Amino acid sequence: MGRIDYQDDPNAPAANSLVPAASVVVVDEQGRVLLQRRVDNGMWALPGGKMELGESLAGCGIRETSEETGIDIAVVGLVGTYTDPGHVFAYDDGEVRQEFSICLLGKATGGQLRSSDESHEVAWFAPEETDALPMVDAIRLRLSDWRSGQYPAIR
Repeated sequence: MGRIDYQDDPNAPAANSLVPAASVVVVDEQGRVLLQRRVDNGMWALPGGKMELGESLAGCGIRETSEETGIDIAVVGLVGTYTDPGHVFAYDDGEVRQEFSICLLGKATGGQLRSSDESHEVAWFAPEETDALPMVDAIRLRLSDWRSGQYPAIR
């Protein structure tokens, strides 16, 4: 399913959905961060997705990271909360979701790097390498908050 991200765009469609979600800044032993290039918008992003009934926020982040990247993680902290009503995602099925994401900090514990049906590519990057990657502003903000060490951020 395709997705268009809108950030403070007066032409954006009105949100009709609010769904709790987790994203994860996953860091390996070399200090690199795990990113995936999304199928739905072609941009680099953190692993993550919507929380399912019956799971915890940490469980959501662990599950989504494993499903989307093949990497197993332990949740070790909180980067921040991101609930900007000016950031909406419009999906092909008519859902327009307002951002509601809690960004966790994860430590890689195992697994094998692989793409999924949600990603074209999955790779590790040195933090400074992420500056040149195409990504939506909301993901860049999460990475910036993590890199600053000034978290948890509330946005």
